[in-house]
Amino acid sequence: MIYQLNANVRNFGETISELSGVDISTCYQCGKCTAGCPVVMEMSHTPNQIMRLIQLGLKDEVLSSPTPWLCASCETCTTRCPKEVDIAKIMDTLRILALKEGYKRKEPNVVAFNKIFLDSIKNNGRLQETKLAMAFNFKTLQFFKDMMLGQKLFMKGKISFSGDAISGVDAVKAIFERSKGFLDKGER
Repeated sequence: MIYQLNANVRNFGETISELSGVDISTCYQCGKCTAGCPVVMEMSHTPNQIMRLIQLGLKDEVLSSPTPWLCASCETCTTRCPKEVDIAKIMDTLRILALKEGYKRKEPNVVAFNKIFLDSIKNNGRLQETKLAMAFNFKTLQFFKDMMLGQKLFMKGKISFSGDAISGVDAVKAIFERSKGFLDKGER
């Protein structure tokens, strides 16, 4: 694809840099972020393409893309980046900005999943996959989805309904409290 430089390049790029605290101009498109991404095959734009679209000021294309919502926030991209660009943080910033500005997602349940995912970590100190799946299925009115698979996994001892407790849940909750200033910028 050939893109024309948008007149709002500076404003959009500066907004993303300011909200995320990451200098997007340091990305030089090496592609290491994309090469290591475990969910890249599901994305409409690869991580390095999102970075380039931001650099080009293509706000609508970036904020309407499902890619930030599909990001697993595993930080593999950030770890692999030779310029230490925190792409995972940028993806989170893009999600917040898309919500704030009312961009619609093609995947209607992705916001619900994101909220349930983060709430699980906030409240339990870690992700509890069984509770996540149950809460998501309940929220999306898919009450019996995954029930047969869940039963098989439970019978084989692969999952539990209680989840493992961790020490330091209060410290995790404190991290979420400290991040409210960042989230408030995006009025999540």
